[in-house]
Amino acid sequence: MIRHIVFFTVPERANLEAVIEGLSLLTGIPHARRLEVGTNIRADRFDGRIDVVVHGEFDDEAALAAYHAHPLYQQSIDQVKPLRGERYAADYVVEDAVGSGVVPLTDKI
Repeated sequence: MIRHIVFFTVPERANLEAVIEGLSLLTGIPHARRLEVGTNIRADRFDGRIDVVVHGEFDDEAALAAYHAHPLYQQSIDQVKPLRGERYAADYVVEDAVGSGVVPLTDKI
């Protein structure tokens, strides 16, 4: 599985809802196993520049490529790019990532 994470800054706070609306178009693309658009809650004590996060999960690189080729992807870019500031993206293979997997919340308490 491929995990796709994109971070956006929105310099003009008045444009935040329009950016979220434009990124929400991506949820209509059928190639993602999961796709979420969220507003940063700024819980990180070191950096609060990121305003919006897109998180997607794809079966493989072909599904991610199909997502990028979908017309709604370009429509989202056309709507969001003039309003956003910085954009940072990363993709990685989940099975190759270092980690302990999902731990049920009850095990953390």
